Amino acid sequence: MLGQRIITAVILLAALLPALFAANPLPFQALTVLMIGAAGWEWARLNGVVAKPVAIGCGLLLAAACWASFGLVSQAQVLAPCWWLALVAWVVGGTVALRLGPAGWPRLPSLARLVLGLVLLWLAWLAMARGRAIGVNFLLSVMCIVWVADIAAYFGGRAFGRRKLAPTISPGKSWEGVY
Repeated sequence: MLGQRIITAVILLAALLPALFAANPLPFQALTVLMIGAAGWEWARLNGVVAKPVAIGCGLLLAAACWASFGLVSQAQVLAPCWWLALVAWVVGGTVALRLGPAGWPRLPSLARLVLGLVLLWLAWLAMARGRAIGVNFLLSVMCIVWVADIAAYFGGRAFGRRKLAPTISPGKSWEGVY
């Protein structure tokens, strides 16, 4: 499992770093739109969209929405309400999700789950694109913080993990990894 993670990380970095350091932001935007489109396709599949053309359509729709909103990236004042909305949605949605537990997720309307996920992925793309517009050093520092936290959680959970975090969702995750 660790070997597969390392190989995947090296391949993704080999694609990401040249696009990130390009003088023009277009290669980075295009690569991340492609990745977010793939995430939209996967999100559709995870939420029960079994028709392959519909799942692909969700990914293409998300990628098109990201590409169409490229002009917003340089307008910090316009994006500020989006960030506040995302924060409120995350706190409220996270609270509801924790309260419902894993068994409660399927009880939510599938269309609402699908749209919520696609909107959050769109906001994630906007945040990455805005981070790149602020500067490569800024975006890399944010990514490094996330990578270090993820690696520490992985190894901390492997070394000290005893109490399962959410065994029905991800059986390998532990509370010790969270800490």
